[in-house]
Amino acid sequence: MIGNDTAVMLAGHGSNFELNTMMPVAAHNLLESATLLASASINFTRRCINGTEATERGPQLVEQGLAICTALAPAIGYDAAAAISKQAYETGRTVREVARERTSLSEEELARILDPASMTEPGNTVGSAAG
Repeated sequence: MIGNDTAVMLAGHGSNFELNTMMPVAAHNLLESATLLASASINFTRRCINGTEATERGPQLVEQGLAICTALAPAIGYDAAAAISKQAYETGRTVREVARERTSLSEEELARILDPASMTEPGNTVGSAAG
C-alpha cells in the first residue's frame, strides 16, 4: 500500500506541459490499492466481526469502565476528572459512584453527563454543562 501511494505520488510529478505520461502507472496503483483495501475489509469482516454477538453485560461494562470519565472533563475540569478516574480504578468503584462523592453535580446532572447513549449521538458535546 505504501509503495502504491509512493508510485502514484511520483507519477503525479512526471508530467510535462500538463501531459502526464505516468497516468497509466498512477491508475494501475490506485486500482490495486482499492482492491487490496476491499480484500482486507472482507477478510476483517469474515475473521473478526462475523459471529460476534452483543451480550447483556455490555451496559454493565460501560458503567464500570473508566473511559466514561472523559465526559466529566468539560463539566468539572480535566484534573478533577482524572482524579475521579484514578480513585475509581484504585477502589474498584464506578466513576459515577466516585463522582457522586467528589463533585457538587446533582444526580440528574451526573445521569445526563454520564449517559453513554447520548455520547454516541451526532452533534453531541460530550459532557457539556449546557443542557
